[in-house]
Amino acid sequence: MFCSSQLSQPMNGLKDIVETRNFKAWLLDQYGVLHDGKKPYPGAISTLKNLATAGAKIVIISNSSRRASTTMEKLKGLGFDPSFFTGAITSGELTHQSLQRRDDPWFAALGRRCIHITWNDRGAISLEGLDLNVVENVEEADFVLAHGTEALGLPSGISPRTIDELEKILEKSAARGLPMIVANPDYVTVEANVFHIMPGTLASKYEELGGEVKSMGKPHKMIYESAIAIAGVNPSESIAVGDSLHHDIRGANVSGIESIFITGGIHGNELGLTSFDETASLDSVKTLTAKHNAFPTYVLSAFKW
Repeated sequence: MFCSSQLSQPMNGLKDIVETRNFKAWLLDQYGVLHDGKKPYPGAISTLKNLATAGAKIVIISNSSRRASTTMEKLKGLGFDPSFFTGAITSGELTHQSLQRRDDPWFAALGRRCIHITWNDRGAISLEGLDLNVVENVEEADFVLAHGTEALGLPSGISPRTIDELEKILEKSAARGLPMIVANPDYVTVEANVFHIMPGTLASKYEELGGEVKSMGKPHKMIYESAIAIAGVNPSESIAVGDSLHHDIRGANVSGIESIFITGGIHGNELGLTSFDETASLDSVKTLTAKHNAFPTYVLSAFKW
């Protein structure tokens, strides 16, 4: 495990790291690092180009319910050149692969009938190719599959639900002892400065109810191993970049790789930041990293060169 409570001094930009360290693979979070869900952050596209030109193998590693191909299409639509990326792995992709292959004993033991919690306004998730039967009644289900927090996916289509309504379904599911798969372990995300509740919040509730949860992304080691395999390098040659201490930085610590904490993302308000690229005080960063037990190698205000 790579984990140091001795926080490095903040860096001016990625150029400083590229010129002093020889990381072959850069594992990049997308939300809060490259873009805000609606538009790229200032300088993010040019910084990505500079990083790729320097020879880095760039892999997107994202807690997204979407599959990797959908994530790459989104990045392309936001103006990021697909040729700069070696590949991508998402928590949604891991979920799909695990349910499809069922080569893991835990997944092999699952039935085929599921309660599907998905998105409505943010776009439903397809279960095509997984040979699953989506049911509405908890009594008929073998497990709960959470891709979103806005609706139930039903054979007849999407049926919007409030968080309170979904939690009542979770209470019944936990009482029956149904396992829950979480395709996006994030608690919240920020999209164009608007916070959205994510499936990780439902997972926490389910665990409080005594339910079994299988989380499929950061901070768990499996998604980092997949990203490193895509890059074709060793963990010691990799560095992760993210804005979530609990997911990105803690995940890097657990996976034994170094990391860069972007302070202007999900933790911006906690750090007292009010504008893009504003520098957080080192004391405030140290306090926050200790609180989350997640320790980055480097600290940057934004993804910049």
